Amino acid sequence: QLQLVESGGGLVQPGGSLRLSCAGSGFTLGYYAIGWFRQAPGKEREGVSAISSSGAITDYADSVKGRFTISRDNAKNTVYLQMNSLKPEDTAVYYCAAGRFLTWFERHYDYWGQGTQVTVSS
Repeated sequence: QLQLVESGGGLVQPGGSLRLSCAGSGFTLGYYAIGWFRQAPGKEREGVSAISSSGAITDYADSVKGRFTISRDNAKNTVYLQMNSLKPEDTAVYYCAAGRFLTWFERHYDYWGQGTQVTVSS
């Protein structure tokens, strides 16, 4: 069974850091571009960051540039999202998704994880 499993979410104070992980099960993540998306309560899901299959190309939403870093370790079949200087507006459920190429368009992603909650609050 092909699965993506996110982990690393939790409660953190403003200014704090979290590292999310997206692990592939049943397939090789190294063949896929990976996108991180998030959905806050009452809002539409939005793209946060994406990385090409090789890791050579990355992209970020303006709202997280300079604070978030996406990376991947294909040997571990895992993609990471390091989130620093977290703000209350970063509170959301974070999803990773695997697709054939790097894009912000959700419809081009074939596999999705179940999501992990990130809450930034004092």
